[in-house]
Amino acid sequence: MSSENEMWPVRATAWELAAFSFRHPTHELARAITSGEWFDAACEIGDALGVILPEDFGKGLPSPSSSIENVDEDGFFHRLRAEATRLFMGPGEPACSPYEGVWRAKAEGVKPLLFVNPHSVEVERFVKDHGFTRPEGTNEPLDHVATECELLQAFAMRAMTDSGSSEAYVQFLEEHLRVWIDDFCVECQNVTSEPFYKAAAIYLETIAKY
Repeated sequence: MSSENEMWPVRATAWELAAFSFRHPTHELARAITSGEWFDAACEIGDALGVILPEDFGKGLPSPSSSIENVDEDGFFHRLRAEATRLFMGPGEPACSPYEGVWRAKAEGVKPLLFVNPHSVEVERFVKDHGFTRPEGTNEPLDHVATECELLQAFAMRAMTDSGSSEAYVQFLEEHLRVWIDDFCVECQNVTSEPFYKAAAIYLETIAKY
């Protein structure tokens, strides 16, 4: 197995953690953060990819060696969900839209529209053309940051045995996620006071450059 082929499982894991971080929070995510497992995983993935996370990465987060003792996990979970709602959903305009189409519309100086903007449509078409379907029971635009991370994870997993999927991985990364993700990550860091979302944005911004 070549060194390049050996990297595909690492890339898949990197995008899996990114998607996990930007989906609407679950108790599983809250436990991973408060136990220090999330921080540990992010650092291990960074090392495996050969990327350098900032020296102060994860400031304010527990690590396995300094996890929060007697933490109110349920209280942290609800705090995390409240911040995720404010950041990515609203009420009203979200503080930091999680959609590619919105960010690219802003960059182009046009009014952002969910679903019907050309970039969201391109993502929908890309997903369909490569044999993926919308998750059952969901109607969210597929250009959501977590969904785009999931798609890159899926392409990385396919690329372990299919060279065509490696080409699709690079194409989607260059034509979609990399076009807008830096702006999203910078804004997320600027508008949140929650250490986890600052760290998650730094992690995503870093692995997207790899």
